[in-house]
This record gives sequence, C-alpha cells and structure tokens, in this order.
Amino acid sequence: MSAVFDGAPLAAMQSPQAPHTVLSPQELALEIKAFISGVDQAQGRKLSVRDHARCAVRLLRTVPACRAAALEHLRGVYDDYVLAFLQDLEGDGDGGAGSSGSLGLEDVIEEIHGVLSDFIRLNPKAWAPLVSDWAVDLLGQLSSKHASRRGAPHSSSLNELLQLWMSCTATRSLMENYSQCLAAMLAWCPDACVDALLDTSVQHSPHFDWVVAHIGSSFPGTIISRVLACGLKDFCAHGYQGGVSPETPNQQSPLLLCTTEKSCVPKIGSVVGILGHLASRHADSIKKELLRMFQESLAHRQPPSGTAVRDSSPQLRRATVPFLLQLAALSPTLLGAVSAELVDSLRPPVLLQLQEQFQALPREELDNMVGLAVHLISQSPAGGPRVLRFLVDTATPASVIMSGPTSAPQEGIREACDRLLQLLLLHLHKLVYNRPDGEDVYPPSSSSSSAFSSPPRVIPFLEELRGHVGELCAETLKLERKRHLWLHQLLCLLSVYGGPSVATEALCRLLTLARTPEELALASQLHAPLSTCLPGLLPAAVVRCVAQIHTQSLGSKELGQLLNNLASVIQNSEEENKGASVGGAPGVQSSMAAQVGAAVSAHLHDFCPLLLHGNPDVSQAAARLFSCSQLSRAASPAELLVISRAAVAHFFLALRLRAGGNGGKDGGHSVSYSIRLLSRLAAFSQLTLKAVLQQLVEGALHRGNTDLFGGQREEPDSENALASSLTPDLGASLLDINCKFGTTVNFSGSVWSVFHAGVIGTGLKTPHTVPPSDPEQVTQNLQTLLAVAVHCCSSSSGAMNSSNGTAGGNCRYLPSEEPAPINAEAAKVIAVALVESVCPDVANGELVWPPEEHARTTVERDIHIRRCFEGNPVLFHLLRVVAAGRPALCYCSVVLRGLLATLLAHWESSRELTALDSPWHLQASCLLVSCMGEGQLLPPVLSNVHEIFPYLTPFEVRLLLLAVWEYMRGNSPMPQKFSFSAEKGLFYRDFSRDGDLSRYLAPLYSVLHKNIDKLGHLCWRFQL
Repeated sequence: MSAVFDGAPLAAMQSPQAPHTVLSPQELALEIKAFISGVDQAQGRKLSVRDHARCAVRLLRTVPACRAAALEHLRGVYDDYVLAFLQDLEGDGDGGAGSSGSLGLEDVIEEIHGVLSDFIRLNPKAWAPLVSDWAVDLLGQLSSKHASRRGAPHSSSLNELLQLWMSCTATRSLMENYSQCLAAMLAWCPDACVDALLDTSVQHSPHFDWVVAHIGSSFPGTIISRVLACGLKDFCAHGYQGGVSPETPNQQSPLLLCTTEKSCVPKIGSVVGILGHLASRHADSIKKELLRMFQESLAHRQPPSGTAVRDSSPQLRRATVPFLLQLAALSPTLLGAVSAELVDSLRPPVLLQLQEQFQALPREELDNMVGLAVHLISQSPAGGPRVLRFLVDTATPASVIMSGPTSAPQEGIREACDRLLQLLLLHLHKLVYNRPDGEDVYPPSSSSSSAFSSPPRVIPFLEELRGHVGELCAETLKLERKRHLWLHQLLCLLSVYGGPSVATEALCRLLTLARTPEELALASQLHAPLSTCLPGLLPAAVVRCVAQIHTQSLGSKELGQLLNNLASVIQNSEEENKGASVGGAPGVQSSMAAQVGAAVSAHLHDFCPLLLHGNPDVSQAAARLFSCSQLSRAASPAELLVISRAAVAHFFLALRLRAGGNGGKDGGHSVSYSIRLLSRLAAFSQLTLKAVLQQLVEGALHRGNTDLFGGQREEPDSENALASSLTPDLGASLLDINCKFGTTVNFSGSVWSVFHAGVIGTGLKTPHTVPPSDPEQVTQNLQTLLAVAVHCCSSSSGAMNSSNGTAGGNCRYLPSEEPAPINAEAAKVIAVALVESVCPDVANGELVWPPEEHARTTVERDIHIRRCFEGNPVLFHLLRVVAAGRPALCYCSVVLRGLLATLLAHWESSRELTALDSPWHLQASCLLVSCMGEGQLLPPVLSNVHEIFPYLTPFEVRLLLLAVWEYMRGNSPMPQKFSFSAEKGLFYRDFSRDGDLSRYLAPLYSVLHKNIDKLGHLCWRFQL
C-alpha cells in the first residue's frame, strides 16, 4: 500500500499555481475511505456534494490508481450542475440565487477544470487520451440526457444549442478540456481523438451535433482530414474488402444504396454529420480534401516519408472511391460540392486507372457501385450539365466526329459509360413517371390514383437541366450516331418532368433550330410521347414562337428557319391527307401538322409583319408559311385587311427581288409563294378579294413599282423624293407643295387651265431619263401580275367552294383546259381602283359620253390620263382584264374618254405621213379600241378598226376614232345594256337594240374605199 499511495512521484504533476501538501499514507487511506463511503472519517458525518467532489479531486491529484473512480464520480458532479443550471432556466429553482449556487459547485467545477488542464499540459501523452475520452463521452451523455428538458432548444436549432451549452460552466469547461486534449494529440495520435469523437457522435447524434460544430470550427483543416481518414478505416473495418471474400460469400456489400443511417456502416453517418456542419463555412476545404483522397487513391507510388503505411495500403486505396460514393449518397451537400470538380478531373489517364482498379471487383459488387453512381447523378444538385456532357462524350463511339479537343476513350471505358448512361436514362424514366425501383408497371387499379395523389418528386439532376434546354436541343440536332438518341430521350424525360413550360420551350427550340427534314422530324418524335400527358402542347409552342417574334429575340437566320419549319410541318399535313385519301392512314405527323396549322392560323396576324421583313429570306419564309396556312374564319375584318395589304406588298417585293437578280431561284420561289397566298386570300371572302385586287392595282401604279412593268418613274421633285416602293409614304411635305407651280388652285373641269412648262430664266424642263428596263424581265413581271389578277378574279366565282386554295399553289395559274370566266364584280373592283388611281377627282357616275367638243373643258385631266398611260404600260393590260369581266369596263368610261380625247387631239395635229411615225399613239389607239371591243362597248364592226390603223394616215385614224366617239356618245356604256347568260356564266350585249349602225360606219367605208389597194384583204372584217 505504501508504494501505491506514495505521493512523491506525483509531485511533478501538481499545479505550480496551487501547491498542495503531500499527504501521508494514513491520510490517503482516510481520504479513500471517505470517498468510497461518502462519510467524513474524522467527524462521522455524511459528506456534502461539494465536499465529496473535492475529495475526488484530491484523490485524482495524488492517487493514480483512483483516476477512473474519481473521474466517474465527477460525472455525477457535472450532471448535478447541469441539472441545476437547466432548472434555473426553467424557473424551478429556489429564489433568484439558483440551486447551483446553493450547492457550491461553481468553484468545484473550476477546480476540476484547472486540475485537468494542468495534467494535460504537464504530461499530455499520459493524460490527454484519458481526459479526451472522458470529456467527449460525458458531453455526449449530458447532451442526450437533458435534451428533453423544457429549457433545452430543439436539436435542429444548432446555434441555440451551442449558445445554451457554452453558457453553462460545466459543459464549457468540458469543451475546453477536450479542445486542449485534441490540440495536444493531433501532433502524434490524431486518430484516437477523432475516433472517440466519431463514436460519441454515432451514439448521441443529433444532440451531440453542437459539440461537433464547435470542435470542427476550432480545428477545421485537421478535423476534416482526420474525420475522413477515420471514416475510411471504419468503412473498411465493417465489411468492405474490395470484393466478396471466399470465407464470406453471402456477405452483403456495403455499397448497397443507403436510405437511412441505421442501414449504413456505423461511423459513416457521423462523418456525414460532421462534414455537413462544417460545409457552411469550410466548403472549399472539404472539397479539396475529398478530391485529394480521390486522387491519392489512384496513385501507385509508395507513400511519402512520415506517412503511416496503413494510411496508404492497397485496401484503403481500393475502398476510397466506394467510400466517397457512400458519403455523397448520404449528403447532398457533399455531392453538390464535389461533383463538378470530380467530373473535370476524369481525364483519360484517370479513367484508365479507375478501370484497372475496378476490374478485380466481382460482378455483383460492380453492379452495386454502378447503381449507386446512377442514383448520385440523378440526385446531384449541381454540375448536372458537366456530368451529362462527360458521359455523352465518353460514351460516343469513336466513329462519330466530336467537337472539341476531347480524345476518343478506350473501348472498355466507352462501353462502361454507355452502360452507365443507359441505366441513368432508365432510372430517370422511373423517377419521372413515378415508378418505384423494382416495379415494372403500376397496378391497373391504382395507376391513375397514384399519379395524382403522390406529390411530385424533385429530381435535382433534371431540375438543373431545366435551365439548359436550348443547349440540349442544339446538341440533339447534331444527329450524331447514338448521341442524339440519348439526348432526345433525356429531352423527352425533361419535358415530362418540367411540365408544359419546359416542353413548349423544347418544341420551340427544335422548330427554331432544325435545318433539315431529318432534324425537323425530331420535333414530331418529341411530340408523340408528350401529347398523351401534356394536352395543348403544340398551340402553346406556337404561342411561344409568336412571343419570340414580338420580343425580337431571334436573329434573321433563326427567324427564317422557324417560319420555314412551321411551313414544312403544315405541308406535311397536306401530304399526309393526300396519302390518306389514296388509301393510307393518317399518322402521328399528320396530327401534329393539323394542330400546328390550326395554331398558326389563329396567329396569322402576328406573323403578318414578317411579310415585309427587311431580310429577303425571312419575308420569303413568311410567304411560304402564309401560302400553306388556312385563314381563320374567326379573323376580324381588320386583321384580314392587314394581311391582304401585307401580302400584296410582299408580292411586289418578290418581283423586285427576282428582277434584281439577287434572289435567283429563291426569288422565283418567293413569287410563287406570294401568288399562292394571294389566291387563297381572293378565294376566302369578298372582303379579301376586293382588298387584294385594289391593292394590286394601286401597287402596280405606285411610282416605286412602275419600272417593274416597263414604266417610267415620276420625275423627282426634290432630293428627298421617295423613289422606292420599299419605303412607305411618310406624307407630303408642305414646303414641296408650295414650291410647285399651279397646285394652289385646281382649275380642272373649267376653261381656265394652267400649264407649267418650266421656271422663267432657266429654260424648259430637262427631260427625265431613266435606264431602260430588261424587256424579258418586264414581260415576265407583266405576265405574273396579270396571271395573279386573272386568277383572283376567276377564283372569286368558282373557287369559293374550294377555300383551301390548293389550286393557287401551282405555278400554272389556270390549270384547267378552259379558263374560268372572270367574275364581273371582281373586274368592277379593278375598274374602280384603276379609275381612282388615274384620276381620283372624278366621280364614278360619269358614264355618259359628251360631244367631242366637250373635251376642250377637260384638257388638263385628259393630259394627266394620257401621261399615266405613257408612264404605266401596265394600264392597258389591266384594261384588258377589266374588259374580260363584262360589263366592268363601263366603270372606266372616264379613263377611256380622256385617253381617246388626247389621241384625237394628237392625230388632228399630227403632220406625219403615216400613223407608223407615231408609234406610241398608234399602239395606244389600237389597244384602246381593242379593249373597248372586248368589253363590248363597241360593236364588232367598229371594234375591228384597230387592225387597219397601221396602214392609214394620221387624219384617217382621227376619222375612225371620231366615229368611235360618236358611237359612244350615241350609245353610252351602261351596265344595264348587258344581259347574263347562265349557260356560259358571262354577260353579253345585244347590239341589235342600239338601232342602225350604218350611220357610224360611213367614215370607215370611205377610208376602206380610198385605201382599197392596201386594205382589200380586210374588207370582210367590216361587214354588218
């Protein structure tokens, strides 16, 4: 006993600040007895809590054999103090002083803290492991025991818990002692201290989390690295051997997916908790340490000097990757912190090392690891696009040309990534469609109810991809082998998961970016599975496209491609309908095309401004879309008029594009699309017919379009004169009007007429010369314009029943052998528009022809009419169209009268030998009489006189034209003189009702007799 209770060896361990007297063996024996019995051996009374605690402290100082017993007794002292502290907070103590003060334990706690601190400082290797285990275990017991007290905050309130326990003297002193032990042990034995922390965390979590948070904040770098190292060792110690050993063939692999901490290895849950507490402030340190562990696990070199051999053993290296996967599975925070950087580090050499490391794993173990990786990818909250690009690039076959400096991986690595990608898509499919793992399909009875009763499942991987729909669509449209199939399947899953917003964005992107029919087919393939779960998807996609047009978020190239793709989809509907009529069945594409066509028809007024887009490709694409779209019957008159105006304006733009040679083949396509569009509009309703015809006439006579049809532009009045139809009229300038002579007073219709021939002092006006137009191009433009006008007038009578307008899409404007008759009402629209354009100051009621002398009062107006015909040769062709729609030419009476009056004046004043010396006037006279004859304003005898004009002198031509005037004065062109023939669908005029015609033919016969040598072969044309 004397050797046991000898106090001399303990003199060095006593605190120098508070020296104590060395006790004799007898005194030590009395102290031990008093400590064991709890009774003062000298006085025979029971020791108080305070005295009993001091007795334990004295034994702790002097008797090494009593350390365990003393520390165990001090547990109760700390427990009593904490209980009294919490009771004071709850208001259950006596008075305001508190029960802890009455017990007198404050100074005892401080004394215990001082003694333990001195022991650790003087002999850390002996005392630090003992005190650290005791302190951390006592902290765990106190936290768990008093967690249910009313004054203790909930375990989820970590900041409140930390504030509560650090304000308590007992727990604060324990924390300081443990921190002192940890600081001393980290230099030579860190694992023991961290193991104790992990064991206590497993046993008392989550009430122990405040201790972990405080210790981790005090030693972040060391705690992170040592916690991970201890967790890895514990992971290996609990069953992971890098495969199933022969002795334990039925052992369950620790890589099985853990959903709760109880089903995992014991300490890994504590490791996750500690790192989770440190992640808020030390995320970078945790990320660097995890990446360092991963990189060191792949190194084959020997460990550096000073590193323990067991820390770099092959077993630990093989277990590092599975251990990191388990950590990521239990902590989404760690997964999100390390996933992006981990993917960036997976270079070809690293992949080869991973392949070599996993080749030795059994099939079951490898399948479990792949399944865990698939789960982690689907639950990754960050770095999803990087992971997806890595998997797709690595799994792409070597034959596919990939963009970027990525080298082709080895075949084994490629097959592994291919399998991983396929499993990921399958797993996402189950998650998206709410199918639990292990079940192929839902029971029929609960399939519908489960889909609506269960809350939507959040998939972090797809959540992050929602912001990368555009990039995903662009990659899918590259149509690389296998690659686009994976991405298209993922895009479908993402659309189902994200709902209508993501699905409409995906469809809109595909419709915008597709450049070939094969790429455009991906849109219909995406719509096919989505149509069953997302109704109304295509109309929403079209609305989104319209919104992009309004916000001008698309470039000209993308905008033109979108319009062409929409037109291609709608045209597929027509092809499908033709195939179905032959005997086939309509497919999925026809359903999509019909829905797109209906949606586009409802928004044609939104696409209307694109017909006049500054980019020719965009305007051509818009015309193509309009030409194959149905006009909505619900469209308002205002919308129809706007569409009609834009369609006619685009028609002239297309003609100019073709004439300019910039469009080539595309210009011809643009013209054909415009013709088909105008035919659809003309056949749609009487309102659109009148608007189209009126705009066609006004556009053909516009000063910016006259050169297209062989005419001359008006002389520029100023430098700011508008010379192109591409620029809209911005209004007249008051200054320009005032500078013009003779515009302030209009003397039209009276004998007072003013002619402006120049400015005094500057001489006559200089003639305005323009470069001649290409005759072939002018002829082509005239044929196109007349074909459109004739087709519109013809469709108004017979094509109303075929409002789909398919006949208008052919380049052959009148496909039938016998052309359809021109509708009289449509021809009347052209006539009225022509009169308003040539002489707008004339009322439409002036149909009666006055005597020839009356022409002297309308000289200015007649000259203006003649100048219009001189500058616009298309007027004669338009008159021919009007004449074909009898009796519409009657409404052009004022124009015919003015032109005939000027021709009479010219032939009267002409001193040429023959009429051939005035080519334009001769041609105008012939065309005028021919039109009047075709419109049946003249009888056949008089309508043929133009055939002999080239053989006559100017005076003789005047005589014949004067005979025409006299006939028109005696037989005014009234529509009432025409009768309708139901058999032929035309109006005819019976000239026998007009009386004797011979009195108008005397000049004709006189001319024939005088020129019988030249006109004898034409006399039969003038017999009654």
